[in-house]
Amino acid sequence: MLNRRQTLQHSWAVATLLGTAGLVPFKAIAYDKAAFEAKSVAAALKALGASAPLASADVTLNGPEIADNGASVLLSFGTTLPNVKRVLLLVEKNPAALVANFQTSPVVDSQFSLRIKMSQSSDVFAVAVTQDGKAYFAKRDIKVTLGGCGE
Repeated sequence: MLNRRQTLQHSWAVATLLGTAGLVPFKAIAYDKAAFEAKSVAAALKALGASAPLASADVTLNGPEIADNGASVLLSFGTTLPNVKRVLLLVEKNPAALVANFQTSPVVDSQFSLRIKMSQSSDVFAVAVTQDGKAYFAKRDIKVTLGGCGE
């Protein structure tokens, strides 16, 4: 019976073998570096090729009004819009605005929940980008009493 370490080593070996054989597409292992390094919401959206976002009731964002600790802020967000290719989570005043980028398809439920770090009180945006590049958002102002990004 394999232990956890051996299972991880075998999984890594198989993934490496598949990658070198060209069986894993580069898009599956790549990320949008420019978008994740963007300092503003507008710059992150531009790097992803999205238009200026419009407010929409079909995009939801839920989270606390006040986060006691910015190192762990629980948020849930999603959309009911059709033809969505990405769902993004952005924090306006974080050192890097883009926090999460989920690529979706019609077979994927576009509802997500995760914990994020926030450096200070800020507006948080959930953005749904459709196949034609249009962007729709929901916004929530979250007040942070203790920052979590080390600044």
